[in-house]
This record gives sequence, C-alpha cells and structure tokens, in this order.
Amino acid sequence: MASHLFCGRVNLNILREAARKDLREFLDKCSGSKAIVWDEYLTGPFGLIAQYSLLKEHEVEKMFTLKGGRIPTAAVKNIVFFVRPRLELMDIIAENVKSLLCEQRLKEKGVLNSFMNIDEYILDLIPYDGDLLSMESEGSFRECYLENDQTSLYHAAKGLMTLQALYGTIPQIFGKGECARHVANMMLRMKREFAGSHSQILPVFDSLLLLDRNVDLLTPLATQLTYEGLIDEIFGITNGYVKLPPEKFAQKKAGEGGKDLPTEPKKLQLNSAEELYAEIRDKNFNAVGAALSKKAKIISAAFEERHNAKTVGEIKQFVSQLPHMQAARSSLANHTSIAELIKDITTSEVFFDSLTVEQEFMTGVDTDKVSTYIEDCIAQKDPLIKIMRLVCMQSVCNNGLKQKHLLTLKNLEKVGLLKTQNSMRNNYPTIRKTLKLWMEDANEQNPNDVSYVYSGYAPLSVRLAQVLARPGWRSIEEVLKMLPGPHFEERQTLPTGLHKKRQSGENRTTLVFFLGGVTFAEIAALRFLSNMEESGNEYIIATTKLINGTSWIRSLMDNPEENPTT
Repeated sequence: MASHLFCGRVNLNILREAARKDLREFLDKCSGSKAIVWDEYLTGPFGLIAQYSLLKEHEVEKMFTLKGGRIPTAAVKNIVFFVRPRLELMDIIAENVKSLLCEQRLKEKGVLNSFMNIDEYILDLIPYDGDLLSMESEGSFRECYLENDQTSLYHAAKGLMTLQALYGTIPQIFGKGECARHVANMMLRMKREFAGSHSQILPVFDSLLLLDRNVDLLTPLATQLTYEGLIDEIFGITNGYVKLPPEKFAQKKAGEGGKDLPTEPKKLQLNSAEELYAEIRDKNFNAVGAALSKKAKIISAAFEERHNAKTVGEIKQFVSQLPHMQAARSSLANHTSIAELIKDITTSEVFFDSLTVEQEFMTGVDTDKVSTYIEDCIAQKDPLIKIMRLVCMQSVCNNGLKQKHLLTLKNLEKVGLLKTQNSMRNNYPTIRKTLKLWMEDANEQNPNDVSYVYSGYAPLSVRLAQVLARPGWRSIEEVLKMLPGPHFEERQTLPTGLHKKRQSGENRTTLVFFLGGVTFAEIAALRFLSNMEESGNEYIIATTKLINGTSWIRSLMDNPEENPTT
C-alpha cells in the first residue's frame, strides 16, 4: 500500500494505480513465463509504482540488469527488455521506445527480427509522495538547453495530459520561460487533436504553473538548509531512498566492542509514510534537534505508560499500541543518527566558510570582485563541482564575470550559468529587492516566510508562485521582463457542468511544474505556503527531475565520471 500518496489534497495513488494497470497490460502482451532485463537506471523509478510481487503475478520469473556481455540463460518463454531509448543501449540489444534511430541500430546489428514485439510503456510522471511527482528524466535540463532536444518537454506535456484524463481539465495555465511556452503549446495542440475525448471529471486542479529552471538559476546552486535538502546535498536521495554510512547504525551488543561492524551502506526509504520524517523533513536543520528531543520525550513517556496499565483491558490496549511505538522509537533512532552525521558537516569550518560566501553573493556583497575564497578552494584542490557551484553563483548574481577571470567552460556558458560581464545592467539587485529574495533575521525555528529554507534566501521560483497566487503577476510585470523567456496565461474551456463551485474558505489547488529540475528546499518552501492559513492555495509539485546543485552541474559535464565530487 502506498499510504503516503493518499494523504495530500490530491489523491496521487490514482496516478500510481493507472501506471500499475498499464504495466500489467504491457506484461500480459507476452503470454507465458518471462525474464525482465532492466536498464539499471529504470529500476528505481519503476520501484515507486510496482514491487516484485506484481511482476511475479504476471509470470515474471527472473530479472537481470542490462550490461555488456550475454544475458544469463533463463528457462522462460519471453525475454522482456525495459530500457530508455538510447543508442548506446541498443548496442547491447535492448529497447522500449519506437524510435526509428533505435530500430535502425538494431537492424544494422542484424537482430531486429529477433524481437517478437517492440512496444512503448509510457511512464511520464511518477508519484513520489502525497504532493510530489517526478519524471526522473536525468538529462532534461541538458537536453533542453545544451542539445536543443525537446523530447523531455514532449513527455512533460504527455504526462500533463494523462493527469488531466485522471483528475479533470486544468482551467488556467500560467507559465514563465521558453520551455514552459513549448509545453503549454503542445498540451493545447494535443487537446485539439483529441477534441472528442474531453475528460468528464470535475477538475481537481484549479491552475497549472509551468516554470523553466533557467528562470531561476540561482536557487539550485545554493546549499539547501532544510533537513531533507541537506540529506540530499550530503548523501544523495535517489528514487526516495538514501544510502548512509553503516557504522552509525550498527547495533552494538554489550561486551562485543566494535567487532563485525556492517560494511554495506544503511539504506532507508524517505517519504511521508514515516510520521517523524514527515514532521521534520521540511524544517531548517537548526530546528531539527529540538524537534527530535521533543519526540524522544513523547516516546519515552508512552513507554512509561506500561507501568500504569493495571487491568487486563489496559494491558491489552498498551500491547496493541506497542508495534507503532517500537516503529516510532526505531524511526527516532535513525533520524537522530542522520542528524548527527549532518551536524558533523554543518558545524565544520569548511561548511561555514562556504555558506558565508554563498550568502554574500546572494546579498550582493563584492560580487564584482575576485573571490579570494574561490581562489583558495582552487589552490587547495577542493572538489571541482564545489568550485563550479560558487563560480556560477557569483556569475548569476553579478550578471557575469569579468573576462580575465572567466574560465572557458562552454556548457555552463551556453545554459547561462557562466558568462562574460558586459556593459548591460545587472538586474539581480532589482529582482532581489522587488521579490524580497533576501530576508534579514529569517526565523529558522518558527518560520513566517519561505526564506527559512536557505536561512535568509527566498527561492525566486517560489516567490513567483507566491506572487502569482496573490496579488498576481501584473504587480511584477517589470521584473518578469528581466527574467528569461516569455510569461503567459492560457485558459482551457471546461465541458458544461464541470465548473467547480468553490466552498467558502476552500483553498485553490495549483500544480507547479518545474521544467529542468527542482530542489527539496523549493519543495519545502511550497509546502510551507500550502500550510499557511492565509495563503488560500495548496500546491502539488511536479518536475522533470529532483536535483541538487551537485547533480545539476554534473548533468552538464561531458565526462562527469572523470570529475568526482569528493
């Protein structure tokens, strides 16, 4: 059961069940026993919609990872390949998308006739949590801005059409950026092409906001300071799971000392199904310690209640609550260990110095001067991506770097992260002041503004969503013109009888779709807005990919394996 998908304003389990139904039908196209050969990248996203038990029900007996060499022998009737449409994967004979280039490669290899069936299983938007969807398209930003490949935008539009088929037509579409405009155009064209099959479902979403990642290049470069954001920054969250150093989670028994410590990383699932994680994930990390301490006292008091259980009924009630209490204690132990691991890093001088420089750039302090800190990082041979994040941040905040200090890094330059400073005015100070991107004395413990997620910096992307809801984008027309790409509004007509009658005090539901990636800190900020009583809006977040600054910069490297992050 995907209980964490039921808990939000929109029941995203409907989308998951639709994907599971399609998967069952897809597998049943091949009658008889099956072995699946997986493109390793796809195993995580598929794991979010189906476990092995579902595959087994449809006669899947073996599973292998696609890699060079021969596939292990399996006494099955069908071999099913699940792969992305990549030419290099065709070289190891596998494909799941009707791409003429891919079929041509198989034909060249002389094996096309070996396939009984070449078909497409569509999995565009994957439910991650009760308010979060992701396409997990790892190269979407690079494809759009470096390679001029709009495939991921087409799949975003297709995913949005699937959502509308399940949740009703979205009446209003707002957007900012060239990619947003393309996606909106494709959606409207698809709607015209299928004019006779309008969704007869009462709309769940009131509006859709499409945002290009390049409208806000600054936010992903900054170090996230929420609990979930720091887990992702330090350890990396992949398909809802994190792998952690095993020694911190070893169960030590009395007298055994430190022998036989585990060597495999501790793998934990992270989503809102876990009560404690749902409570602390979006907090600024500086507020997490107090929250864990409070939870520890509550759990301790609950266990002490066993001494007060006198009657059979009271004992029976305590025993019935025991599994939940033990799970809560285990969860507390895990997150206390994670918080200790994070604290070891966030209290270090290296972390503090880097964060100080980031915040100086974001507030406009000496952005036009050579950063001695960055020079020191280069001299000390710090990780390349750490240096690149800082250099790109300085460039974004300063409308470019002075020519003599600019490294020749064509990919970063092409997407707008690095550029040579010219005589054009630097618009960032105006944007920062107008949208209040920097808030002094941000309240980390009891926040009253989204800027708490970066301890002072309010994500530009989230400010755009916030202003759109109230008072509207007309109030910031001049700022919108300073940001890349067009801004627009489209209206989709609803079938007769499907116009929503809003109850008094009922919130509007807005789907915010980040084209090119979103960070966990931005997600936390949007959740904060959803929970504000006066906001009048609840947000569901969709994205092409969940990213952080490191994974984002790596996606723009031609040979990332040659540039380790540590």
